[in-house]
Amino acid sequence: MPPSKIPPSIRQRRLGAELRRLREQAGLSVTRAGELHGTQQSRISNIESGGYPVSADRVRALARLYGCADDALIEALTHMTGGRTRGWWEEYREILPAGALDLAELEHHAQSMRIASAIHIPGLLQTLEHARALFRDVVPPLSPPEVEHLVSHRIKRQAVLYGERPIPLAAVVHEAALRVGFGGPNVAREQLEHLLTASEQPHVDLKVIPFGTGSYPSSGAGIVYFSAEVERLDSVQVDGDRSEFIDTEPQLVKYRAVMDRLEESALKADASRDLIRSVARSI
Repeated sequence: MPPSKIPPSIRQRRLGAELRRLREQAGLSVTRAGELHGTQQSRISNIESGGYPVSADRVRALARLYGCADDALIEALTHMTGGRTRGWWEEYREILPAGALDLAELEHHAQSMRIASAIHIPGLLQTLEHARALFRDVVPPLSPPEVEHLVSHRIKRQAVLYGERPIPLAAVVHEAALRVGFGGPNVAREQLEHLLTASEQPHVDLKVIPFGTGSYPSSGAGIVYFSAEVERLDSVQVDGDRSEFIDTEPQLVKYRAVMDRLEESALKADASRDLIRSVARSI
């Protein structure tokens, strides 16, 4: 696929959306912004859709044009320029859905992450066999090659936790996720042991919400909160009936509060490890 035909990545779309927000806050139409910037209206529109590569200098110029005085935000936006990041996930472009690539890209660039999951162990903390068991149970069934592509993509994503720059991860899982037992006793036990090992890492904070805690926010939907260089550029992925990426300020505020509530509902780290050990012994 020629580079010009590759759809914009989620970061390119986000950069364009933020430039559009700055323009709208300045009270400028696309036409007027093009006139003031000395470029065509279509060029401004394409930049805002993420479909046109934009340089750091152009981002600074547009931000000045729109009266933005937030230097930290402008600098963070310049870091999102330069076209699509040619990360490892690009090898899956014609194999996996675009959302899988977007997820890997957001994880790669996140400064830190917060995850909540009620039924499933978070993908970043899954073992290979646990992930394989999950994908083998998909309905309608996947072919063996499709399963292996999904498994390899999931395991490669975990480099953000174990690579040269491991990012801080705060994960909250419900006790139900510990007890589902995907793949049978041996796979389930190995998965719980992996959780214990991961939770001992200084950059991983793993907590469990035990049965009997009562109601809690999010209605069981999986949540991933990606923290960026500046809070305004944070993103959220919500997994319900379908995966959705969210980045509006009201929604970011909402999901920060949701994650706070979930973490408050969970056991402390040491007590969480004790519960994980207890569940592992019972298998």
